[in-house]
Amino acid sequence: MSAAPLHADNAAQAEYWNSVAGRRWTDRQEEQDLVLRPVSDRLIAAADARPGQRIIDIGCGCGDTTIDFAARVMPGGEVLGLDISEPMLARARERAPSGLPAGFVLADATVYDFEPEWADLAVSRFGVMFFADPARSFANLRRGLKPGARLAFACWREAKQNPWMMIPLREAKKHAPPLPETNPEDPGPFAFADDARVRRVLSAAGFADIVVIPVDLDLDLAIGRGLDAAVAGALGIGPTSRILDGQPEAVRAAAAADIRKALAERAKGDSVPLGAAIWIVTATNPDR
Repeated sequence: MSAAPLHADNAAQAEYWNSVAGRRWTDRQEEQDLVLRPVSDRLIAAADARPGQRIIDIGCGCGDTTIDFAARVMPGGEVLGLDISEPMLARARERAPSGLPAGFVLADATVYDFEPEWADLAVSRFGVMFFADPARSFANLRRGLKPGARLAFACWREAKQNPWMMIPLREAKKHAPPLPETNPEDPGPFAFADDARVRRVLSAAGFADIVVIPVDLDLDLAIGRGLDAAVAGALGIGPTSRILDGQPEAVRAAAAADIRKALAERAKGDSVPLGAAIWIVTATNPDR
């Protein structure tokens, strides 16, 4: 991250996403994008991108949504994907088809020097919950948006409403110490679980017409590939993988066995659909 300006309070997140987390997401990019496809579909519908528009994709990761939006703004449009993870951006650049109007920048959106009034739309799939000072980050993003431009993003609701993540974690906790306790508003996947906080942050950043819609859906951890794939997915990314990091192989094997049993109870053929709960958030950059 030394090649790009970074807000000091985001340094821990930059280190995390440029090390183990970035590598894991890159290694499982295809599978994870398939798991999260229902979320992407709802974000794309809410964003309603049009040909000729310019879009900023915050926390674009391995580029799945950036690539999708770039195809939708052709001809004449352009998408700029920002992320703080070098390995994930490298994967995004590998995946982007030649000629697609998509660019990728290693950047911290809190301090990135956006071209003023460049974009018609800003989007994010789970990329905005990791800022230490989210109001400042969104205020900086507004500099890059035209008057009247829109914001649309997806973020997680409460952890307890997301059994797709919590069921494997529950089983892993039987065998390994829990992760350290965090403040509900600390940067992390559930930092925007409280819809009132989302509204406060966006209002403080100067956005208007804020709408926060709850969406319930199922995520197939197996992506249609059977129980083994579901267990591998549960172990590969997220808090379950973190809680088992560094544990002896016997502990990991025991946890995997219990995760497999729990997921088998919910399997439907080659799929393992589990409930997920997100917010789809939209807002407007006011006319000046």
